[in-house]
Amino acid sequence: MADDQIKGPAAYFPSIEKTYGRPIAEWKALVRAAMPARHMELVAMLKSEHGMGHGYANAVVAHTLAEDGQ
Repeated sequence: MADDQIKGPAAYFPSIEKTYGRPIAEWKALVRAAMPARHMELVAMLKSEHGMGHGYANAVVAHTLAEDGQ
């Protein structure tokens, strides 16, 4: 059913795990360890320190911040 599809940033998670070889929980832990920081600072950290693409990094950060109510 189309309504069961994952939407938003989480839709990228299977590709992120496959491309970068780490579970999403690890990426979220890295983001949380770098807090407090602004959204784009966290995106830049994933890109520069871990070679993650911009869209994937943005998805991880956005989802993590939303989970944490930020």
